[in-house]
Amino acid sequence: MPDKTYLDWPFFAPHHAALEAALDAWSQQHLAHAPHDRAGVDGACRQLVRQLGESGWLRHAVAGVAHGGHADAIDTRAICLIRETLARHDGLADFAFAMQGLGAGAISLHGSEDQRSRYLPRVASGAAIAAFALSEPQAGSDVAAMQCAATPDGEHYVLDGEKTWISNGGIADFYVVFARTGEQPGARGISALIVDADTPGFEIAERIDVIAPHPLARLRFNRCRIPAAQRIGAAGQGFKVAMSTLDVFRTSVAAAALGFARRALDEALAHTTQRSMFGQMLSDFQLTQAKLADMATGIDAAALLTYRAAWQRDCGRKVTREAAMAKLTATETAQQVIDAALQMFGGLGVVSEQPVESLYREIRALRIYEGATEVQQLIIARELLREAASAKGEA
Repeated sequence: MPDKTYLDWPFFAPHHAALEAALDAWSQQHLAHAPHDRAGVDGACRQLVRQLGESGWLRHAVAGVAHGGHADAIDTRAICLIRETLARHDGLADFAFAMQGLGAGAISLHGSEDQRSRYLPRVASGAAIAAFALSEPQAGSDVAAMQCAATPDGEHYVLDGEKTWISNGGIADFYVVFARTGEQPGARGISALIVDADTPGFEIAERIDVIAPHPLARLRFNRCRIPAAQRIGAAGQGFKVAMSTLDVFRTSVAAAALGFARRALDEALAHTTQRSMFGQMLSDFQLTQAKLADMATGIDAAALLTYRAAWQRDCGRKVTREAAMAKLTATETAQQVIDAALQMFGGLGVVSEQPVESLYREIRALRIYEGATEVQQLIIARELLREAASAKGEA
């Protein structure tokens, strides 16, 4: 039985615990832990999006009751609880939910009324699959270095360039694409555009296989004509649009890592209390007990950081530093917890599609996407230095 005492923490309201209980029951019924092979991952992901939409869970991924959302504002704590719960049951289900939120996040936060009404209801119902296209071959963590360009041409933009490592690439119905529009140098000259998958000149240049299978691709744009009405927010404000979106969903990456870590700890507890070795249970060894204690302590520490960041954002506070701390700590801790669990399983731990083996593959990407661990360290340090300089100036 998973430890759910964290739901009693003061970060949560009663409806959050009810949400987690309902989703946990739904997941036990609908997510059978079936392996998702590479050949069938596109179909599996589409099916999961439909299931999550039909069951109402995707309503939490978009903002605006009038546009199919659960509430008029995104509840970050709810997003995190959903991701943690889904990740504990099925990594691809977590991915399907998360990409709907991230792909539509910029529209929820900054989209026009027309954009929201055209896209968000379909995302919430699972009728349309969304994608977030920020990274490029030579511009991953350094967003300001992007080369993909959208040149103004009357009432349109002409979009040229490539994006890579794009989740849902190849199955998405629309992409929120960030491109250089040239209002100012660097990050101040980027805009966000909604690009429908059937836009002439847009193609999937390459499908990318990764260790935990999910839809991923390199995108190519060749003189795609995008109506200016498809721009999200003001021209040149794309960097702010991207960062505000990531501030919401970066915290949820930490929550997904918690889900993976909690599942690994549960598997380790079940295995070590049943595995006989040298006349006693594996759990009777002090080495095992010390490792289990470290795992549980690390999970609680990461959870405190994660739900602090989610609570602060829901209170309307800036969470750039807190979200970075949460993602860094939760993903690194989860990697350590899962590695320790796999070690306790011995040879069985590296057998394909065993729970801990699947978790080992699932967790690795979380330490990279939406800002690698090293980038989170830079973000935290820069926020600290900025606050110190501001305090010094005030003194």
